[in-house]
Amino acid sequence: MPEALRTRIASLDCIVVDGGADPSIGVVICHGYGASYDDLAGLSNEWISLLGDQGGKFRFVFPDAPNSLAELGMPQGRAWWPINMARLAEAVQAADFEELHEHEPPGVTEARLALCETIEAVKEQLGGAEIPLVLGGFSQGAMLAMDTALRGSIAVPQLLIQFSGTVICRPHWQQAMKRLSETAVFQSHGTIDPILPYASAETLNQMLLNAGVENHFHSFQGPHTIDLESVTVTAELLRKIAAS
Repeated sequence: MPEALRTRIASLDCIVVDGGADPSIGVVICHGYGASYDDLAGLSNEWISLLGDQGGKFRFVFPDAPNSLAELGMPQGRAWWPINMARLAEAVQAADFEELHEHEPPGVTEARLALCETIEAVKEQLGGAEIPLVLGGFSQGAMLAMDTALRGSIAVPQLLIQFSGTVICRPHWQQAMKRLSETAVFQSHGTIDPILPYASAETLNQMLLNAGVENHFHSFQGPHTIDLESVTVTAELLRKIAAS
């Protein structure tokens, strides 16, 4: 099993897992609200196992969100920006996500800037700006990944992974969506997700399709999680990048 290195890259603490001795493709995956960089780090071993000989080409980086949630009773929990969970629960109960989709959360700009700095440092470590990039995340981390791909200072990723994400900052995203014209997007969402309901995922899917973006949309019977098929399908998308 590859060694997991805990290190600081730019302004973010990260877990780094290399699939081999000389990786040349960066994969940056952001955890969700209330979790930490440990939460998704296990994906690296699953992907490396599924990729076989191609796994050695990848460096997997899992950044830790900058904001602690210890004051909210989650001593290990982190957040990319604050979330009013009571307001989110009200929106879910009323099936009214317009405010969520339109709203630009305070703190998202700072999170995007920090993530861009980390991504640029990862690419530099691997050989420079032309290094292929895969960017993704789960839940709040998926929102940050999309916002960074659309509005960040980085070059667009070859693959953008959206595990259980949704739309925020809609006016800005719609304006920038054509930026993903050369990016493959994978989106997955559980049909019984009680936290970010499935309808909000359909909104994101439709926005991508309306902009002509290549979106692989995978729905599954399940809650707010990452299912096995999402792992295997994204492994195949990683394999395509390694082979190109």
